[in-house]
Amino acid sequence: MKRREFVIGCSAAIAATAGSQLESFAFSPQPNATQDIFVLVFLRGGCDALNFVAPVNDKNYYAARPARLRLTESGEHKGLELKNGLAKADFRIHQKAEALHEIYESNQMAIVHACGLANGTRSHFDAMDLIERGINKKGNISEGWLTRYLNSVQLEGMLPAVAAEEGLPKSLIGSNQATSIQNLAEFKIHADARYMNVLKDLYQGDDLLGQTARETISTLKDIQKRMPKNSEGQYKKYQPTRGSNYPEPWEGGGLSQSLQTVAQLIKMEVGLKVATLSFGGWDTHENQSYHFTRQINLLSRALGAFYNDVNNYHNRLTVLVMSEFGRRLKANKSGGTDHGHGGIALALGGNVKGGKMYGQWPGLATDQLDNRVDLAVTTDYRAILSEILQKRLNSQQLSKIFPGFGGYKPLGFV
Repeated sequence: MKRREFVIGCSAAIAATAGSQLESFAFSPQPNATQDIFVLVFLRGGCDALNFVAPVNDKNYYAARPARLRLTESGEHKGLELKNGLAKADFRIHQKAEALHEIYESNQMAIVHACGLANGTRSHFDAMDLIERGINKKGNISEGWLTRYLNSVQLEGMLPAVAAEEGLPKSLIGSNQATSIQNLAEFKIHADARYMNVLKDLYQGDDLLGQTARETISTLKDIQKRMPKNSEGQYKKYQPTRGSNYPEPWEGGGLSQSLQTVAQLIKMEVGLKVATLSFGGWDTHENQSYHFTRQINLLSRALGAFYNDVNNYHNRLTVLVMSEFGRRLKANKSGGTDHGHGGIALALGGNVKGGKMYGQWPGLATDQLDNRVDLAVTTDYRAILSEILQKRLNSQQLSKIFPGFGGYKPLGFV
């Protein structure tokens, strides 16, 4: 091998590896095939909870918004009825959330309303930063809450934590167990196959760098072996099971690609315990009737396809959908809604006590609103995460994962 080839090839290999943010793995060739799997879907931009799930017979809700920005009892914007709502109100879910409604009706999806960050900030950056660090106010917390969780449990398998998105979210900041893989077909060395062996030969020492490099290369090789290939050795397009129909990429299918990556990893049995992914585009200050409807349609179809695709794993799976905050009760003059406070969370899974809404409904009268303008928060987001950690992921160290959060009482949704 010529020196120039070696330098160029290894540079490409190292760049590709660094791009996947591989650090180190709790490597085990025999992952636990019964462990629970947690998938966190973060709706970035502030999802309008009151356009997603709302009490259509509330006179304050009716007066605050035009029909195109609220759910109605009849007509074009008629919401899908939900059994077991809150406060004896007629709660409905958006008409474009058919797949999610079906999962709810099958008692495998729960809805927590009026939940979120008790801090009160209306800043996207601050709210996401606090939630992903698992705190309520700024402090000396350097790691993400998922990092603290991963550090508190025994991990098995080659890929215990994966961010199916570009880069690691702050919830996984500081973790040496997590990697970002948005597309498994790109999880490889983008260079001549010879360089994989060259790199392996370079890292033979017992130091941390050598051990990490060897485990990284071993993981890359193992994943590549598990990926189906055609007769020419090229990766085949992923084929979902049970006829699951994910939205196409041209529809804004970044969410679809991320969910398909998670589905593939679950089926590969590589020890996946935690997966995160993001779905942006919820900052609907203008023309919300168009943008929000499109977003809900994509979210519902993608999650519905994913849930159907991993049908055999429902008893091990818990999916949580959340956002940094909700949006204002009253519509603005641009056909949208501005940053609000109380939001919504969805929990899906075989061990979710679904077909029901959870939390305490604060009401939408002016004197019941936060700062007299926004849906109030009655359930701290950490209570929702704590219930999943304790009941499904066997965590007994909630005080370390969520420092400063006391008085946790389970809602009972799992």
